[in-house]
Amino acid sequence: MMLDNLSKYVVGLMSGTSLDGIDAALVKITGKDHSLRVELISFSSLPFTSDMKDKLVELCVPETSRLQDISGMNVLLGKLFAEAALNVIVKSGLTPKDILLISSHGQTIFHQPYSVSIAGHNVASTLQIGDISVIAERTGIITVGDFRPRDMAAGGQGAPLVPYADYLLFKEKKYGRVLVNIGGIANITVLPENCSETEVIAYDTGPGNMLIDAFTNWATDGNQLYDKEGSLAALGKVNKSWLQQLLQHDYFKLSPPKSTGRELFGTDFAKILWDEAEKSHVSNVDKMATITDLTAITIVQEIVKFVEKGKIAEVLISGGGRYNHTLMKQISNHLPQKITVKGTEDYGMPSDAKEAIVFALLGYQCYYKTPNNLPSATGAKHSVVMGKMAW
Repeated sequence: MMLDNLSKYVVGLMSGTSLDGIDAALVKITGKDHSLRVELISFSSLPFTSDMKDKLVELCVPETSRLQDISGMNVLLGKLFAEAALNVIVKSGLTPKDILLISSHGQTIFHQPYSVSIAGHNVASTLQIGDISVIAERTGIITVGDFRPRDMAAGGQGAPLVPYADYLLFKEKKYGRVLVNIGGIANITVLPENCSETEVIAYDTGPGNMLIDAFTNWATDGNQLYDKEGSLAALGKVNKSWLQQLLQHDYFKLSPPKSTGRELFGTDFAKILWDEAEKSHVSNVDKMATITDLTAITIVQEIVKFVEKGKIAEVLISGGGRYNHTLMKQISNHLPQKITVKGTEDYGMPSDAKEAIVFALLGYQCYYKTPNNLPSATGAKHSVVMGKMAW
């Protein structure tokens, strides 16, 4: 593959709240500052074993996490992230010497965006593991990571970070768009017609695949880890009375900026909901249909707030939820008919690769000392350069 002097090659690494594995995207980025073009060259995924996923889940639960396990997993993930990066480089036909940098989101095991009191001090915090020094050492490539803390130091919630790239890559002059990413948690980026950076609105809407995955595991006695194409949910009917109870959760009433994660909508919360449905004799397929509709409605009820004011014409969806046909159908059914629903792949960005591509861009901006957060989305007091570097 021919290299050109105007473009740089960057590997973006993403491991999200679904704990499925590591996505690696090798992209070509042309330009600097806010005039950028991003082209996907190669994409691959390194899945986690079931044992690895179980250990990560343990680290995300305060009652089961241990300091020595966190420390060890930090190094192990660094090795796996390095492996994922090298795999995608080989797949692309390039070599490590061709790559400007690797940019890794890391694996979030704790995210506390709201301050709590510690020794008389109010502190908000977040923790992503997967040591960037290990990645840099094993690949020989400069590695950027640990993005969220810098935004939080500036008064933000350290999330969501994807909207910065959404703004650069998807804003339109003639109409508005909403970008939806459905990973373990679902989030939206609202790009009003011909918007400026300060007009972008973005936040986590609530659960994405996280509750659906947990319910699938229990409904199939552990034989399925996710509802492939939404086939289980398609067999059931939404239990409307139970759904209305679910929609009363306090998080859905909060105003943005807001962010959430496994701490609020993880396995413990899913088990409470499952047990509630069991006591009410809700069938397994009806549980699946209802919990899937919860994700759909909590996404849509946020989108519709901006349809008229932002002149929203399109909703672009990415993430693993893009492949859940039942979820996609429910989202389309709940939206106003005038809204077109598409996948980001319709604009050259494969749904499953989007977040890895975004972190490649965030790392690239960090390397050139360009502010790469979006205060209107995170709540930070000002723009900052997020990321730390291992040379």
